[in-house]
Amino acid sequence: MTPAGLGADGIDTSKPQSARMYDYFLGGKDNYPVDWEAAEKVIALFPDVRRMARVNRDFMHRASRLLARRGIRQFLDIGTGIPTRPNLHQVVQAVEPGARVVYADNDPIVLRHAEALLHSTPEGSTTYIQADVREPAKILAAAKETLDFEQPVALSLVALLHLVADEDDPHGIVGELVAALAPGSYLALSHATGDFDPETWERVVEVYRRGGTPAQVRSRDEFTAFFTGLELVDPGIELAARWHPEAGEPRSGTEQIPLYVGVARTV
Repeated sequence: MTPAGLGADGIDTSKPQSARMYDYFLGGKDNYPVDWEAAEKVIALFPDVRRMARVNRDFMHRASRLLARRGIRQFLDIGTGIPTRPNLHQVVQAVEPGARVVYADNDPIVLRHAEALLHSTPEGSTTYIQADVREPAKILAAAKETLDFEQPVALSLVALLHLVADEDDPHGIVGELVAALAPGSYLALSHATGDFDPETWERVVEVYRRGGTPAQVRSRDEFTAFFTGLELVDPGIELAARWHPEAGEPRSGTEQIPLYVGVARTV
């Protein structure tokens, strides 16, 4: 017997969850009526949210591939979300089969699908940590069982920090994580912004907050502050679709998707 609103696997279906809503936007199947209802409210306010989810996913692929090509062989991906092929390890191990990847997320439904994140190449390795980004010390301690923090690591916080409110000190969290990285490591971020339509995004944020997710969009300056003390990779802070676009990617209508991204190197 399970508590009301909980499935047999402990997944809370009584309120919407951001990872399941993101999965819904991507056309996935790991979501529930409560997620559909909240997601459709967001779609009604911002119809391009489905496209935004795909643009964000494409950025993750490009950034991870670029860093693997630059010789990074270790990746720490926090806020992994529900697995959607290709996952980060599949992207980077296609470049470097020996790459090691640690995933971290706090959602029970991601844990349920974590096996999909563990199908590494024989030469490399993947690990999953059940932890919240608000527990950086816990994540780092667990990640050190797989990754060598004396060597460069790529830290990926993609579409995550707009789900961390100011009261949880997101800049402090990022600072603690980055401080643990060796010189020559990288930080990759993406973040929704209300810069171009603040009224709509205030209403979108309210949908998430009513569902229990402490969402918060930020300005370009607020986003840039996450990279303080780091060396930004060209072209610096940019809208996602404009950051290292690759041939063959659909670009029509995506250039103005309100998602800031950036990748920076520790020095």
